[in-house]
Amino acid sequence: MPALTWQKSSYCPEGNSCVHVARDTAAGTIRLTESGDPTGAILTAAPDAFRTFLRALKSPGPAVRTDSGIRLTTGDTGLVHLCETGDPGTVVTTTQEKWDAFVRGVRAGEFDHFAQIQEEERS
Repeated sequence: MPALTWQKSSYCPEGNSCVHVARDTAAGTIRLTESGDPTGAILTAAPDAFRTFLRALKSPGPAVRTDSGIRLTTGDTGLVHLCETGDPGTVVTTTQEKWDAFVRGVRAGEFDHFAQIQEEERS
C-alpha cells in the first residue's frame, strides 16, 4: 500500500493522538484511524459512505448516529467505536474527547475536501 497522508482535526491538541483521515488513491477509498488505538485498526470506507458520514455528523443533534455504512457505538467506558457495517471486525477505538474534537473539525469543514475530490472524479 502506498504511503497515506493522514489529517487530523485542528481541534485535537498538539501532540495528542486523535482520529485521522486519509484518502487512499490506489484503492479509491477513504481511511480512518485513531493514532492512539493500540490495535492499529484502519477503517476503510467507500467514498459515498464517507460523504454520507460527514453529512450526518454535520447535522444538528448529537453526533452519535449515522446511516452512512459507518457504525458508531459508545458505551459506559467513555470509549467510541467505529466500524464499517460491511466489515464489523475492524474497529477503530477512540475516547469521547478525541471523538468530539474530530466532530468539531468535521463541522468546521476540515474534511470536506475528501468528499469533494471524490465528487469531482465522478464528474
